[in-house]
Amino acid sequence: MPAEPAPATIWRRFAGEPLLQFVAVGAVLFGAYSFVMPKTEESVDTHRIDLTRDDVRQLAVTWLAQGRPLPTPKQLGSLMEQKVTEEILFREAVSLGLDRDDEIIKRRLAQKMDFLAADVAALDEPSNATLAEWYAKHSERFALVPHLSFRHLYFSLDKRGDASREAAASAIPLVSGKPADSPEVASIADPFMFRNYYGDATLEQMAKEFGPEFAKTIFDLTPGSWQGPVPSGYGWHLVWIDSVEPGRVPAFEEVAPAVKAAWVDERYAEVKQNALREMRSRYIVTLPTVGPEDLQNLQVPAGTGASIEVSAQ
Repeated sequence: MPAEPAPATIWRRFAGEPLLQFVAVGAVLFGAYSFVMPKTEESVDTHRIDLTRDDVRQLAVTWLAQGRPLPTPKQLGSLMEQKVTEEILFREAVSLGLDRDDEIIKRRLAQKMDFLAADVAALDEPSNATLAEWYAKHSERFALVPHLSFRHLYFSLDKRGDASREAAASAIPLVSGKPADSPEVASIADPFMFRNYYGDATLEQMAKEFGPEFAKTIFDLTPGSWQGPVPSGYGWHLVWIDSVEPGRVPAFEEVAPAVKAAWVDERYAEVKQNALREMRSRYIVTLPTVGPEDLQNLQVPAGTGASIEVSAQ
């Protein structure tokens, strides 16, 4: 008969559950609020507003954060009056039910719950062994793409027309054996609108700047000599490859900070997903069937387009 797990082992197993951590943090926050605000909602005097020294200090910190000097007594008094006015307006709005069915308030409260999930994920500090094990399964996400450093001589299609390729090919004997960066070599070609030298260039970058054919061709060249002609969207080029760094998967130690950031992001998504799944299970959700005809003749009120934020993920 297998031995029953020790209580400590059971506790560690439950403590590692994201949902339990989420609930625990929520309970701590609720308990802290209850400790600071021990009165029940019914017994709170809704017509009494008390600012504490900490409230005033926070007002001063916000003032200083805007690059201002310490507030004068008159300015501090004005800040406190603004705070009181804000609290009065907030309470009156709540008493009128203005907080209900308000999309901005709903979104803000949803963000706070989102932040709570992020805090839960941050509580789970991974060890190096955990990160190394995770990296072994996801190392392709951190792969370093090939990159190279090269210089080129440009022969303009606009200036030379169909003779641009022949001009580039004829220049190879003229530049062979000469320093790649010498003025004499540069004078043989046409001025180029961008750079004549590119360091640590990737295939994707060069495809965007010169075109896919040019990028693919230069990554197949051997360093140390003028080669070509190589076509681009601008004309023809002679290319000198200085150095090539092939693509590789870095060692864990090289990318440890990035691995930890990615692990935390994944952990956050996991905690959030599990918490949302558990919370949603407590609700009965009914969704309508929507057809194209239901979305006909929709009109957005003027001036609201820039302030509406919609996410469909």
